[in-house]
Amino acid sequence: MKNQTLYNDLLVALDVGTTKISVLIAQKIADDGLSIIGIGEAPAYGVSRGVVVDIAQAVDSIKLAVKEAELMAGHKVETAVVGTTGAHIQSLTSTGMIPIKNGQIRPHDITAVLAAARAIVLPEGQQILHVLPQYYTIDSSHRVTDPEGMFGVRLEAQVYIITGASASTQNLVRCCQTAGVAVSDLVLQPLASADAVLSRDERELGIGVLDIGGGSSDFAIYQQGTIRHTKIFPIAGNYITHDIALCLRTTLKDAERVKRTYGSTLRKLFTADEQIEVEMVHGEELTTVTPDEITRIIEPRVAELLAMVQKDIKTNHLEHLMPAGIVLTGGGSLLHGIQESAEFTLKVPARVGVPHVPPMYKEALANPTYATCYGLLLHALKKSKGSTAYSLSGPAVSQIMNRMKSWVADFF
Repeated sequence: MKNQTLYNDLLVALDVGTTKISVLIAQKIADDGLSIIGIGEAPAYGVSRGVVVDIAQAVDSIKLAVKEAELMAGHKVETAVVGTTGAHIQSLTSTGMIPIKNGQIRPHDITAVLAAARAIVLPEGQQILHVLPQYYTIDSSHRVTDPEGMFGVRLEAQVYIITGASASTQNLVRCCQTAGVAVSDLVLQPLASADAVLSRDERELGIGVLDIGGGSSDFAIYQQGTIRHTKIFPIAGNYITHDIALCLRTTLKDAERVKRTYGSTLRKLFTADEQIEVEMVHGEELTTVTPDEITRIIEPRVAELLAMVQKDIKTNHLEHLMPAGIVLTGGGSLLHGIQESAEFTLKVPARVGVPHVPPMYKEALANPTYATCYGLLLHALKKSKGSTAYSLSGPAVSQIMNRMKSWVADFF
């Protein structure tokens, strides 16, 4: 019985990225806290630009990361909250309206109006991932964030709906299942990253989050405590690595090394003209380059990404939603000078965001590369308390989970 209780208190997050697979295992403790007991990481193979392209390779990578976390925790992983991203992600806003029968708004009325808002026609091959309430209106009057217990005759809701390609989602679920991990929930990665790195005040005032991963860069804007905009950009860290490898004719491994050690987005940051040895692509000889040469390769690609973010903000008239600026996270945010580059291009304050982890875990997890995985763990904690941070409550959740189960059933 004790072991069963312990398993019920375990929370697992699985971040399937383009460059690495990360797993965190935590145990719930008093006062809604987390005790992290297992950390696993493995290189990601079979994943490109955030989507699975080789199931066998992806399964092997997931197994390696899960096994490492299991050995550290001393417990077997059975289910996990899994992050998803990729260019197939789309979003839109929708509204729903219902009459209030008894005058007072009850939980089932909120569930009903959210279900009405999500009753939309989707493009072929797309699947709803999240239905996120933005605000409610009672009798066409002022907006409220929580209408439960209030009185009126008509309840309206505006929601932000995030969808993804059914095939890409099915492939991800299948990989996890084949690796021995049941998917308890799918969460869009930028939502998880935001949970990990943003403060409550930032989410309320209005701020952007740019998670620069290996295969894609995920952009989200929050204001008044809820999501306002999402966008997935196809430029990320792997593109920079490939640029360096192509221009210097070096191996991908050495290109990644010099990017992490000497990479910068601004040439003016360097004061020394150091000579750096890199291995040639054929692996038989070395050549030397300077930090300035590396920066000349990195700077245009980062400028291209930031220009895409700037265009997205201007095209959708989102400037007023970001008074607190932008937070950069993910592995790409570790490039020297990227904070200054973002401030220069976007004309807003910028900072590099790390997960808000308890002090005892800062050495291991206070790194932008763990933002998504730690955010997934926070989502698992909310879900275990009955809070549905990224989805509908009540019957709608059952419908979503039943649909996920049917995806898995189709494979076997």
